[in-house]
Amino acid sequence: MIHYDHFTLDNGLKVFVHEDHTTALAAVNILYNVGSRDEEEKRTGFAHLFEHLMFGGSKNIPSYDEPLQTVGGENNAFTSADITNYYITLPAVNLETAFWLESDRMMSLSFDPKVLEIQQKVVVEEFKQRYLNQPYGDVWLKLRPLAYQVHPYRWATIGKEISHIEEATMDDVKAFFYKYYLPNNAIMVVAGDVTVPQVKALTEKWFGSIPAGEQYVRNLPLEPVQTAPRFLETEAKVPLNALYKTYHIPGRFEDDFYTADLLSDILGRGKSARLYQKLLKERQLFSNINAYNTSSIDPGLLVIQGNLNAGVTLDEANAAVEEVLQELVEVALDEKELAKVKNQAESTLAFSEVELLNRAMNLAYAANAGNPDLVNQEAAKIQAVTAKDIQEMAQKVLSKNNCSTMYYRAVN
Repeated sequence: MIHYDHFTLDNGLKVFVHEDHTTALAAVNILYNVGSRDEEEKRTGFAHLFEHLMFGGSKNIPSYDEPLQTVGGENNAFTSADITNYYITLPAVNLETAFWLESDRMMSLSFDPKVLEIQQKVVVEEFKQRYLNQPYGDVWLKLRPLAYQVHPYRWATIGKEISHIEEATMDDVKAFFYKYYLPNNAIMVVAGDVTVPQVKALTEKWFGSIPAGEQYVRNLPLEPVQTAPRFLETEAKVPLNALYKTYHIPGRFEDDFYTADLLSDILGRGKSARLYQKLLKERQLFSNINAYNTSSIDPGLLVIQGNLNAGVTLDEANAAVEEVLQELVEVALDEKELAKVKNQAESTLAFSEVELLNRAMNLAYAANAGNPDLVNQEAAKIQAVTAKDIQEMAQKVLSKNNCSTMYYRAVN
């Protein structure tokens, strides 16, 4: 159970406080309600570029890392399709340093052309190394636009094309910042050896004077229901043939997401999962295979992926996967198997709440979805899923008409 209090500043900044006096640390997590799904199709990769720019100096602080390291703190950030998240952990006695640093860069970046040039080069190099020059690195550059036809999930967080980052101008950067990096488009969670009055006073002091901007109202196109199977074949110099299959599922905070999540666990979580047991251990068709959900806020994907053993054809492997899926569609799930994946899911949830920073992040995610109480409802939602729910979800989701399949052929 993650206990919390909350308040909102006049400028719209939502603040949540999770007191934990068993630790000497504090975590400050600021989530901005912007991800790659908010980008224009011809200007992608900006949310991720901004993650980098936010460490390049702000209005009054030329170096972000040095003051934090001086007081024993650490920081990092990440960007997803849905959010951009920044976090600091530091000794609780030095909490105000985090407020000073985060408020200054929320107020304004330095907008130094040299910083923009440097970070553009860093992101372009990351694009090349992780997505273009790494075996199977371009999978999601190809798979996303196959699975999504309309929704902006059809491009990766890194961006659709390198040129979008290379051609970004300072005017583009400023427009993005003043549209999304606003107190009224952010959620701050402060956790650890802190008190609500203390956090409230520091928040008013450091963030209260930052003006609100125009409220961002998200209006994204809905992805239409997929009504026919999709197929793509590609090839590259990779070690082994690989198979990728995606199926549309509910979004992360929809009630039946947990049924879809447990369905993916039954198929591909660990060595006791069906795909591993039947296709790797028994039939030895794959050298590795797993299944997982993208867990995106808008309707996401159940993904099956695996590398084939030498001598196994992609058609043979694909047919074998579909046999395993069809069994889930046709045969009622054994209660013991369901209990096992529920226990695994609850165990993961429990371990995720051991770390102070994870608790802060999870609370921020739930609050951003519109209901912070969701952070304490997951275990009950997992336990509420029945074997009948799983079979009905399998019948709904694991249809060939809801499937996008990609063959990734290895060439010499």
